[in-house]
Amino acid sequence: MENLDFNTLEARRADDSVVATLMRNVYLWMTAALVITGLTAMLTAQSEALVALIFSSQWTWLGLLIAELVLVIWLSARIEKISFTTATIMFIVYSAINGLTLSSIFLVYEIGSIELTFFIAAGMYAAMALIGSFTKKDLSGIGKFLIMTLIGLIIAMVVNIFIRNAMFDFVVSVIGVVVFAGLTAYDAQKIRNSLAMAEDVNDSTMKYALLGALTLYLDFINLFLYLLRIFGNRK
Repeated sequence: MENLDFNTLEARRADDSVVATLMRNVYLWMTAALVITGLTAMLTAQSEALVALIFSSQWTWLGLLIAELVLVIWLSARIEKISFTTATIMFIVYSAINGLTLSSIFLVYEIGSIELTFFIAAGMYAAMALIGSFTKKDLSGIGKFLIMTLIGLIIAMVVNIFIRNAMFDFVVSVIGVVVFAGLTAYDAQKIRNSLAMAEDVNDSTMKYALLGALTLYLDFINLFLYLLRIFGNRK
């Protein structure tokens, strides 16, 4: 009986070690992607040639957005069939392209407000990720509600393109912050629960950890952008 309990305990420790390793990689990859995006955005904003190339034509900027969307869909759909190396390269490419499109914030907002908003977003994000990772409460119901709210939020943003109401834009931004703060907790829990089924660290489980990093990366980017709409000082 004692031997069985000891073996069970050792197996549990091994499983915890696998999950801890994979989750650590999730946040390392997510952080690396944010660094790539941030550096790309800053360097692009400092280059008059790149700014002219990206923003002089609406079609160029739209093409970059479409490329981002295609990469996310392709990576999510093909994650089981592609190699871990290919998945990593695609993640890096996506992070860099997103940096090109996000370079616009350095042209619109003062650098001080961007830095302040980043730290606010980082603190809020870290708190929600910790809640999602360690809470015993099942967040799946909340996650479904937030996803439905996100759909409504996108529709509201499209509507505001035409009505251009400042108060409506502020309300949408506040709702956006709440939605992506909640999604951060939901996704952190969902990713951890998914990786908890992994028996060891291999190419297959690493690919799913990378996909989890992409999800959390998108949560942070959107949380940051909605906060910037609220706290950002325009030039």
